[in-house]
This record gives sequence, structure tokens and C-alpha cells, in this order.
Amino acid sequence: MILAWVLFGIYLLGTSYLGWLGHKKTQDFSSFAIGSGDLSPLQVGITLAAATASAATFIINPGFVYVDGLAAFMHLGLSVYLGFVGMLLLLSFRFRKIGAKYKALTIPDWIGKRYGSKKFSLYFAFINLLSFAFIVLLVGGISIVMQKLLGLSNVSALILTLVFVTGYVIYGGTYAHVYTNMFQGFLMMMITIIIVGSGVYLMLSTPDFIREIQAVNPSLLTMVNPESKLFNSVFSIYISGFAIGAALVCQPHILTKALYVKTDREVSNYIAVFSGVFFLFILLLLAGFWAILTVPAEQLLDPQTGLFRQDLVMTVYLQNAFPEWLFTVISIVLLAAAMSTLDGLLVSISTITANDLVLNLLERFGKTKLTADEKMKWALKVSQWVLVLIAVLVFVVTLNPPKLLGVFGQVGVYGLVLAAVPPLLAGIWFEKVSIRLVWTMSILALFIHFGLFTYGDELFSESELAFGNPGVTATISLFITVFPTLVVHFLKKEKI
Repeated sequence: MILAWVLFGIYLLGTSYLGWLGHKKTQDFSSFAIGSGDLSPLQVGITLAAATASAATFIINPGFVYVDGLAAFMHLGLSVYLGFVGMLLLLSFRFRKIGAKYKALTIPDWIGKRYGSKKFSLYFAFINLLSFAFIVLLVGGISIVMQKLLGLSNVSALILTLVFVTGYVIYGGTYAHVYTNMFQGFLMMMITIIIVGSGVYLMLSTPDFIREIQAVNPSLLTMVNPESKLFNSVFSIYISGFAIGAALVCQPHILTKALYVKTDREVSNYIAVFSGVFFLFILLLLAGFWAILTVPAEQLLDPQTGLFRQDLVMTVYLQNAFPEWLFTVISIVLLAAAMSTLDGLLVSISTITANDLVLNLLERFGKTKLTADEKMKWALKVSQWVLVLIAVLVFVVTLNPPKLLGVFGQVGVYGLVLAAVPPLLAGIWFEKVSIRLVWTMSILALFIHFGLFTYGDELFSESELAFGNPGVTATISLFITVFPTLVVHFLKKEKI
């Protein structure tokens, strides 16, 4: 544990130094939100990969593979990857051009200016608060690792995480996010190679590895797992995985990376960097298979409640597979993986809340008109106070975390992106867009997703669809809302 604290202390000092460098580059609210356009494609690509492959990839999702096997890997891994990269290529170039034209700082800002409606921007500023659920997922994942690694209580781990990450984000904004993610990203790549190497060695040294997995449960190696509650059909695994991967690009801390650079060539280059690094990270989900043969189920029981905890799979596998010193090193990097997404989300939720929610409300109901400079000064101060408020709220929720952190986080973030997909796709592909139509479809997407997730099993009791899988409800919502939106505008022949 001494080694863990020494390494963690070094990590804290290194990250703090990078946060200070970010502070030196942050001149105003614009540079706090998206930088000054001077970031390289390598920086943006690795930052995006590190921010996308979060605690979910490194800590939470291997547990789903442990329980549901190949079907879970194909959904959470390959299908999501292909959809994500495809949509990134489809949207990023024109999103950057339109964003540069309107000098947009956030996705709600982009949407509001693209449609000429501050009300629409305000609506998305409220919707953006759904990313709070994913922040809870990340902080909960970090706490799990800290408790195992550093011997901290849940309360101590939460306080340390929230104070540290919130602190350097307040100090350095986007530049701190990029610089620290570069550092974290290289650490994550190094450790990923080590973990994947351990798994390959296990597979090669285990006679009939596949048969041993099948002996545990033959369904673990089927393309569709009929025994799974979440991944039991082609739709729930492949179609929904691809669709959700595509939709996740519309997260505020993902698509806005296109605004960090100045040319289409730089966009192409950072997407190429991202695609290679993120695929490497996706391979970590295979740890769920390796854990099936090396992690007894009794090691995954919560010591306090005695209940099975699938979100402990990755941590326990690493503990069993590596000597203590290497497990300690890897665990520090797992913390870095979670923090790399957490800081990106904190930047996006604070800038959106300040720029698109608070300033919009002040302008709408305030008694005095603010100048452009005054707005930017206000936005910077408000974004920093928002970060403090979010940290307090996350602390309260994660004191008693939801049973399945992965599902909890997915439900919220899927709702956020579902609302954004219709106006983003229509706004990028078509010249004249009906704001009434895309707004209606945005609200309908939320209604369908949350309605089916909550009541789907009751309303459609004879259906074989896994409504407990947020990817299924989100995909149904996408099909019902996105295709009509695109077809209507295509028939009007208003494509750019």
C-alpha cells in the first residue's frame, strides 16, 4: 500500500503540474471551453480516446463480458466501436465548419446559433444535465479502485477524487483537460498492452481455452446469448450497439473536439489517431473472458451485503493475474483512465451550464444588459461555481451508489445524446431545417427511451426485447425519431 500511495502521489503531482500549464494557456472563457485552436491532431486524438475509454471500458464493462460473454463483447466492444468511428467521420468535418462560422463554444451553443433560437439552446442546456448520471458512474468506478488500492473508505475516496479533479479543471479548463489526458492516455496505452499481453499468455498456456469457457456456460461463446437479460437478440447486441456507438458521438465532450482544431485535414488526422488508440482500449473488454477462468464468483461478493458485484471483475482479475507491485501500477493507471473522462465531462457540463443555461436565463430575465466581455467574464466565474456544485451533488449520490453503475450511467448519457441527434444530423446535412420538427423529435426521443426503459417489460410483456438494456430502448428511440426527420427534409430537397 506504501507503493500505491507513492505512485498515486507522483500521479497527483504530475497531473497538477499539467493543470498549471493549462492555466497558463487559459486566457478567457472561450479558451477555457474549447482552447484557442492551437492543439495538434495527436493531442486531440489521444485526448478523445482517453476521454471515450473511461471507467466504463477499463473497470465496468469487463464485468458484463464476465456475465454475458461474447454477446456483451460484441455489443459493448465491436458494434459500439464501428458505430462511433463511422459517425465521427460523418459529423466532425461540417460540425467544425459550422461551429467556426458561428463561433460556437458548446453543442447547445452550436444548435442555438445554427437554428437561430436561444430557446432551443436553453432546452439543450437543461438536457445536458443528464450527463450527471455518467459523472456518477465515473466517480463510483474511481471509488471502487481507490478502496481496493489505497485502503480508503468510500467517503474518503469520493472526497479525494472530486476535490482533485474539480480543482485542476477549475484551474485550467480545456487545456488542463487536454494536457492531463495526453499524460493519462499514454499511461493507458502502456498498461493496456500489458493487460492484453497477460490475457494472450493465459489463452496460449491454457489447453482448450475455448472448451473451458464453454464448460462454464456454452452461452458465453455464442454470438447471441439466449440466457442474458441484456444481450439476447441480434437487435439488442448488434443493431443497438452500432446505433448507440453512433449516437454517443453527440456527447458534449466528444463532438466538440472538432472545434479544437482549425482545418479538415487536422480533423482527419485526429480521427485516425483516435481510431487506432480506442480500438486498443476496446480489447480490454476481453478481460471478462480471462476472469471467467481465473476469478471465482465468491471473490466478487460485496463484503458488506454479500451480493454479487460484477463491477469488481476487472479489479479482482488484475489482482489475481499480476504480482502486487504491478497490480498497483496498473491500478493507478485505471484511476487515470476514469479521471481522463471525468475531467472532460466536467469541462463540458460546466461550460454548457454557464454559457447556455445561466447566461441565457440572465439575458432573458435580467434587468440589465451585459456586454459581450461581461458575458464572458460571468460565464467563466459561473462555470467554476457550477463545478463546485456538481462535485457536492455527485458526492451525495455516490455515498449510496446505484446497484449497476454501468446501466445507471448509460441510461442518463443515452438520453442526452438521443435528444441531440435529430437537430445535429438535420442541421449538418440540410440547409433549411424545421426547428419545430427537430424539437418535437428531440422530446419524443427522450420520452420513448425513458418510457421503454422504465415500463417496457410491463407494456410489452410478450416481447423478447431486453428493455433492461438501455442500448435497446435508445435504439428504438433513434429509429422512431431520426429516420422521419431525415426523410422529411430529404424529400424537401434541401440537402446541402
